[in-house]
Amino acid sequence: MHFLLILQLLALLTLANGTPIVAKKIFGLRFARPLDGGIKFLDRRPLFGHSKTIRGITASILITTASAPLIGLDLTIGAIVAGAAMAGDLFSSFVKRRLNFPPSSQALCLDQVPESLFPMLACRDLLSLTIADIALGVGIFFIGELILSRLLYKVHVRDEPY
Repeated sequence: MHFLLILQLLALLTLANGTPIVAKKIFGLRFARPLDGGIKFLDRRPLFGHSKTIRGITASILITTASAPLIGLDLTIGAIVAGAAMAGDLFSSFVKRRLNFPPSSQALCLDQVPESLFPMLACRDLLSLTIADIALGVGIFFIGELILSRLLYKVHVRDEPY
């Protein structure tokens, strides 16, 4: 088991998923262009929704990639983690729109698992992660995200406690 490596990946996952929230707090509505451009899918619902922005995706990838060497990982790993975490977040949003969940609503598991599972799977071969490593990382991220989201809400960084 690669416990230190899992902790490093969890740090990057937290950064990748948290950067869009911080960017929203810093910039407000500036640069908040929806990634989907407002287009609708075949079901006439938004593809992802207005809260998934080019600013958030870009900030996540840039900050996470640049931060990876600070915790002892390669820039490439930072970019893969950020890109896959954002892909997981977009996947969750896409599914939530199809299930008719309101924007920024909570969907337990759907909000946490893809954001952590996609990056862990994307890094599996490069970092020789085992199934146990991936399961542990996803489990810790799941619990940690629930706790951290509530803390960030209490200090007015998040708009919702989830």
